[in-house]
Amino acid sequence: MFTGIVEELGTVISRRGPRLRIGASTVLDDIELGASIAVNGTCLTVVAWGEDWWEADVVEETYARTALGVLDAGSPVNLERPVRLADRLGGHLVQGHVDCVGTLVTAAPDLRITLPDDLLRYVVHKGSITVDGVSLTVAAVHDDGFSVAVIPHTAAVTTLGSKGPGDPVNLELDVVAKYVESLLEGHRS
Repeated sequence: MFTGIVEELGTVISRRGPRLRIGASTVLDDIELGASIAVNGTCLTVVAWGEDWWEADVVEETYARTALGVLDAGSPVNLERPVRLADRLGGHLVQGHVDCVGTLVTAAPDLRITLPDDLLRYVVHKGSITVDGVSLTVAAVHDDGFSVAVIPHTAAVTTLGSKGPGDPVNLELDVVAKYVESLLEGHRS
């Protein structure tokens, strides 16, 4: 479980087949084999690490369902370690399970993103949403997507400040909304 509060801006060092190597420092502090680290909001498992890098094996399913497949050496990425029970929950509950890839229409600070019509029902005004692993509040809902306001600090310390129109972004919708819908569907059948 993550909070959507990015700890560090890392850099893709290489991508060889399923193996993704990422340059980092902060997220390496208490790293261990099998640990989870969210990369642009996608939960990955640590399989190897060194003094200033770590690696994960990314399956084709993950590349196909996220925007990780467009990453090249040198690409910046948002990194976050899982929340500990003693930590503050500064963002919202984030699983690191990407629901879809959205498309940026307007760059920060007034970020506007489109997403598939069938997922728009989970986006609510003033609700939480995760964009490339960053916990944000929905400022407006549109017919084809939503808008969020990105403060200068967030733009500076995450990849959101460097993204432009047409760029893909990983989206994780509010898990609470999905659970509520699932529970209500059970009563209807």
